[in-house]
Amino acid sequence: MKYYLAVDIGASSGRHILAHLEDEKIVLEEMYRFTNGNVTRDGHLCWELDRLFEEIVNGIAACAKAGKAPSSMGIDTWGVDFVLLDKNNQILGDTIAYRDSRTDDMDKLLETMISPEELYERTGIQKQLYNSIYQLLAIKNEHPEYIKNAEHYLMVPEYFNYLLTGVMMNEYTNATTGQLVNAVTKDWDYELLDRIGIPSKIFGKLHMPKTSVGMLKPEIAKKCGCQTEVILPATHDTGSAVLAVPANDDDFIYISSGTWSLMGIERKTPDCSPKSCELNFTNEGGYEGRFRYIKNIMGLWMIQSVRHEVNDRYSFAEICAMAEEAKDFPSRVDANDECFLSPENMTEEVKDYCRRTGQQVPETMGEIATVIYTSLAECYAKAAKELEELTGRTYSRIHVVGGGSNAGYLNELTAKATGKEVHAGPGEATAIGNITAQMIKEGEFKSVEEARTTIHESFGIKIFKA
Repeated sequence: MKYYLAVDIGASSGRHILAHLEDEKIVLEEMYRFTNGNVTRDGHLCWELDRLFEEIVNGIAACAKAGKAPSSMGIDTWGVDFVLLDKNNQILGDTIAYRDSRTDDMDKLLETMISPEELYERTGIQKQLYNSIYQLLAIKNEHPEYIKNAEHYLMVPEYFNYLLTGVMMNEYTNATTGQLVNAVTKDWDYELLDRIGIPSKIFGKLHMPKTSVGMLKPEIAKKCGCQTEVILPATHDTGSAVLAVPANDDDFIYISSGTWSLMGIERKTPDCSPKSCELNFTNEGGYEGRFRYIKNIMGLWMIQSVRHEVNDRYSFAEICAMAEEAKDFPSRVDANDECFLSPENMTEEVKDYCRRTGQQVPETMGEIATVIYTSLAECYAKAAKELEELTGRTYSRIHVVGGGSNAGYLNELTAKATGKEVHAGPGEATAIGNITAQMIKEGEFKSVEEARTTIHESFGIKIFKA
């Protein structure tokens, strides 16, 4: 039996998902799970990369111990965050997380170097204050010595690959999230880097998903109890999730639904037009150099936060059920408002928003949840209309993939708000897409189309009528 391992690390947890082909279907098995989150160091929100790397090794060891050593593996994570390494390949400073406030006002600084319109025309990436470009300016502002001493720029999954194999390799899909890649050349925008005063020597050649990084270093293989080949999937988790959308036509919009909701279409060419810029759509890199033409919507981060604030007392299914009971509650929030990005208390922020806008204030968990879910569905409907306006066509259905595809109540609301059929699943889309890149490389599938057909047949897709 040939096993393929996806190490899928999100903002709140990571897991090792093992896959194999059986009777022409993909079979998944979760082998290991660990927590993730930000810690505060010197007043900044940081990632614990050392601990996360230990967990990556522990999870590979768990596969070997179960007698299921993977023939290859791939790591995907969230986008935009990175490390700078010095000449001794040591990290310069702390690895500060994208939700940290250090990038406040960096957009004003960037506008003195390049206009927002030109930046969008070059990169096709929507303005988000946490993008890598703003983070680099924040470092340059606060710690110019880090930029001066930097020799390498590695995004989070690339850094883990380096620790596993000793090979430094930059990957295309994740690089695009940072607003530093030219949408036409599909390479680092070296002129842009010059203009913002970031040395281009720290950026390595961009590699496409399906590239082999290398084998585990001997000392790592010993710790893991097995040897395996590290492959680049789409290392940006949404890039992997989109690869797992179980459809081969183009009559659909997808939502990669998790901490964020990424809603859009797959296309061969970017749209870097002023209208696309105005509506804040983004052209992120996808598998085989395609573009994920999407809108970032706040997503289930709001529900996750509210759940944490009651010490995870309820499951997501229970929260969905409570929201459905309170479905007549009338208030709404703008799920994309920046006040929801990193509030001290999400529950209070939702209440406060309703108070500020003269609406009824939700009190119970069900009322809070129904406000969030209904507001998200309305955000989806608005984004779908904008997408149809930009592409000059209509789409008949929405494919929801990722963890949020399990939120039945939200899927019902989405079908109702958009007037489109909602096809929900697979829930493990990111891991499946990660594994798919490995399987295509190995020749298990001849093409993306063949892989997507198998994904559709392997996992139950639930349909919600408009």
